[in-house]
Amino acid sequence: MVFLVNLARVLFSPLLEPLKATFGATDATVGLLATLVWIGSASPRLPVGYLLTRVPRHYVVLAAGTVLTAAGGLSAVASSIEWLMVGAFCLGVSSGTYFIAANPLVTELFPDRVGDMIGIHGMSSQVAAVVAAPFVGGVILFGSWRLAFSLLAVVGGLTTVVLLVIISMTDLPAAGAADRHFVRAARRQWRLILVGVVFVGVTGFVWQGVFNFYVTYLITAKSLSQPAAQGLLTVLFGAGIPAFLITGYLAQRLPNAPLMFAVCGAFVCCLLVLTVVSGYLALFVVSAVLGYVIHCLFPTIDTLLLSSLPDESRASAYAVYSGGMMLVQAPGSSVLGALVDAGYGFDPVFRGFAGVVGLVLSVFVVVYLVGGFPTDRRTESFPVDR
Repeated sequence: MVFLVNLARVLFSPLLEPLKATFGATDATVGLLATLVWIGSASPRLPVGYLLTRVPRHYVVLAAGTVLTAAGGLSAVASSIEWLMVGAFCLGVSSGTYFIAANPLVTELFPDRVGDMIGIHGMSSQVAAVVAAPFVGGVILFGSWRLAFSLLAVVGGLTTVVLLVIISMTDLPAAGAADRHFVRAARRQWRLILVGVVFVGVTGFVWQGVFNFYVTYLITAKSLSQPAAQGLLTVLFGAGIPAFLITGYLAQRLPNAPLMFAVCGAFVCCLLVLTVVSGYLALFVVSAVLGYVIHCLFPTIDTLLLSSLPDESRASAYAVYSGGMMLVQAPGSSVLGALVDAGYGFDPVFRGFAGVVGLVLSVFVVVYLVGGFPTDRRTESFPVDR
C-alpha cells in the first residue's frame, strides 16, 4: 500500500512533459499540477490526526486505499487540465491520509525497532519513486499517460481488498488507545513539532522543485537527451532505496539530531555541486549522491519524532508535524516553475534554494550547541542497539 500511495505522489514528475504536450500547458501550470498533489497530501493530515483519536489506525489506512482507487480512475479519464488537477489533489489526499495513520501504526507494531521498521517502510515507499520513470516510459510506449492512472486505480483497489482481509486476521496493538486529546498533544509536543515542520518543510520545499523539474533541468540546462535525463531521475530516486534501509539502521543506534544535521549539510553541498558539473558521468555520480543524501533525511526525522513522542500523543502530534511540514514544502514545484518562467535560470535558482536550506541548518546547529534542541533521550544520551 505504501508503494502505491507514494507512486501516486511521484507519478506526475516523469509525466510533466507528456502532460504539457497533451494540454498545451506551461511550466508554471504543470508545476502547479505537481504542487496540488503535495497540497492534497498535506490537507488531510490535521483532520486525520484528529480522526485517529476516535478511529483505529487500520480503518484510516483502508479509507486511504479507497480514495487512491477513486482518484486514480478520475485522473485516467480527465478531459482537461482542470479535472486532472482535481485528480492530482485527491491522489495527494490518499497519500496524506495513509502516512498519518500508517507511520504511527508501524511504530506501535514494532516499538523496540522503530528506526529499523521506519527504514523498511520508507524503502518500500521509495521503490515506487524508482520505478515511476521507467513505468511511465513503458506505459507511454504501449499506450498513453492515461493508462498509468488506470493501472494505479485497478491495483489500488485490489490491494485495499487484500489489506482488509489481512487486517481481519491480525491482532493489532492498542498502544494508541490513550491518544484521545488532539489539541493537548500538540501543545505538549510543540517543540518537537516545530523542529520537524521547519527543518523538513524548508528542505522538502527545495527537494520538491528539484525532483519534479529534474528531467526538464537536465534537458535544458545540461543538454542531455530525454532518455538520458529520465535515466538520471531513476538514479536520483533509486539511491533512496539503500538510504532508507541504512539510515533507518543508523537512526536506531546513533544520536538523531547530529545525524540529521549531517544529512542536511550534505544535501546543500550536493545541490551546489549539481549546478557546476556537466557531462553524463559527472551528473550520474552527483545524481546518485544527491538522491542518497536527501532520502537519508526522512527516516532520521521520523525516527526522532516517533520514538520521542509518547503513546498518548504520538498520532496527534505526528499529524500536526506532518500537516505543517507538507504545507511548507508543497509550493516548491510551482515556485520553481514560476521563477523559471520569469526568466531565472535553473542553476541560479538552485543555488539560492541551497542558501536558504543552509541558513536554516545553521540556526538549528546553533540551537543544538547551546542546549536548546528537543531530543529523544533514548537516542541522544547513548546509542541503543536493539
